[in-house]
Amino acid sequence: MTQSSLKSLRDTVEAIVVALLLAFVIRAFVVQAFKIPSGSMLETLQIGDHLLVTKFAYDLRLPSTVFLDTTDGKVLYAVSEPERGDIIVFKYPEDETKDFIKRVVALPGETIEIHDKVVFIDGKPLDEPYVRHTKHTMEPVRDNFGPYTVPEGQYFMLGDNREASHDSRWWGPVKREKIVGKALVIYWSWGSITDVRFERIGTLFL
Repeated sequence: MTQSSLKSLRDTVEAIVVALLLAFVIRAFVVQAFKIPSGSMLETLQIGDHLLVTKFAYDLRLPSTVFLDTTDGKVLYAVSEPERGDIIVFKYPEDETKDFIKRVVALPGETIEIHDKVVFIDGKPLDEPYVRHTKHTMEPVRDNFGPYTVPEGQYFMLGDNREASHDSRWWGPVKREKIVGKALVIYWSWGSITDVRFERIGTLFL
């Protein structure tokens, strides 16, 4: 192999290594891609929506694993607190190898109750124009829940498709350190290869 060929190979390898390092850093600290696999957030999020999730909406953290996963990492700078209505990705409490996406409904220290499908926060009904109801029957836990006071540093999460969502009603609140990030934008959406939903691409969640 000639000297010029060796230099070309070295330059190519260096470019690949730099690109991989940048990809890891961006995924760890800036944004992460997330695909909607189920209908638990209908109609807000459709099956086949692809989101970018901002990693620094709430905290700037050190990586907690060699794979630059910042969940559970030491907080370097607290940016803001999650707010009611935020759509966030987090580690599923019953299996942290999985990421879930739901909406923040109750904040730390608040008391949540559900009476006949209506959510109450500290005794006041919550206006939820985004909620989808598909069943008229009433069931315990799903449609009548609480009262439950959310512990400090934790958040009560519900899916918008209220009768088809496995959420905090069953597995409890989400700890702050388990939050992966906040939904930012839909960058791609399709139902199938022949059903690209162009009108959804670019939808922002601010």
